[in-house]
Amino acid sequence: MPGVDLVAVVDTAPGRAAEIAGVHGGEALEDWRELRGRVDAVTIAVPTTSHTEIAVGCIDAGAAVLVEKPLASSVADATRIVEAAARHGVVCAVGHSERFNPAVAAALPHIAEPRFVEIHRLGAFPDRSLDVDVIFDLMIHDLDLLLAAVGSDVVDVEAVGVNVLTPKTDIANARLRFASGCIANLTASRISRDRVRKARFFQRASYVSIDFAAREVEVYRLVAGEGRPSIEGGRLTVTDDEPLRRELADFVHAVREGRAPTVTAAAGRDALALATRVADVMSSS
Repeated sequence: MPGVDLVAVVDTAPGRAAEIAGVHGGEALEDWRELRGRVDAVTIAVPTTSHTEIAVGCIDAGAAVLVEKPLASSVADATRIVEAAARHGVVCAVGHSERFNPAVAAALPHIAEPRFVEIHRLGAFPDRSLDVDVIFDLMIHDLDLLLAAVGSDVVDVEAVGVNVLTPKTDIANARLRFASGCIANLTASRISRDRVRKARFFQRASYVSIDFAAREVEVYRLVAGEGRPSIEGGRLTVTDDEPLRRELADFVHAVREGRAPTVTAAAGRDALALATRVADVMSSS
C-alpha cells in the first residue's frame, strides 16, 4: 500500500514468516515482542486465544492495532483491549471485513428502521477457525452488521445449534428481537454444500437485498400514486473492490489521521458480547 512500509512479518511456525517476508519484504521474526518500539501499526491475525496478550502488548508499546475478529476470547478480554487503546490514545480497529464489502457500503444508506431481517451465511467445511463455534467465526459478521444497521438494543434472543463435524457448533440459527421492534433471523453454517451469503432487509415501504459474495445490491420501494401504488427500484451500481484492501486502507488512514476506524474496538466488543449471548442461549436450550 502506498505510504506504508512492511517492517516485519511474525509467525511462530518455522519458515512461515521467512516465506512471506521473502515475497513481500520485511524482516522475518518468530516473536511479536520484537516489534515493540519499531512499528506504528500492527495487524494481528493469530488464533483468537492470543489476541488479548498481543493486542494489549502492542498498544502498551504505542502501536495501533487491527485485530481480526472476534476481538477476543471473552467480553472481559475485549474490554481490556478497549480500555488499553483508550488509555494510550491509539487506534484499535477490528477486522469485521464484511463492513467493508462494497455491497454493504452501497446498501447501508438505504436501510432505515427495518422491521424484519433475514440473513444466511453458509459455507463448506473450512481448514481454519475450528477453535471457535460457527457463531464466533461466521455469524459474528452478521451480528456486527445488524448492530450497525438497526441501531437498537437487542432485547430477546432465541438460538439453536448443532455440532456435526467438530466438538464446536457447526450450524446455528438465531432469532433476535430489537427494542425498535425489528426481528432478525440469522443462519450460519460451515457444513453446507453450497456457499450462500445473503441478507434481506424488509422495511415499511422498501426492501433491500444484499448478496455479499456477488457484491450485488437490489433496492425496491413502494411509491404512492393515484390508484394502486407502484414498486420501483432495481440493482444498484456497486464499485467492485476487495473488502480486505478497503479494511486495511481504512485502518492506515485512521492511524495517519488520528481518527476512529470504521469498526472500532468498542463495536468489536459489542459484536462479541452479542455473539456470546447467542452462544449462552444456545447452550442452555
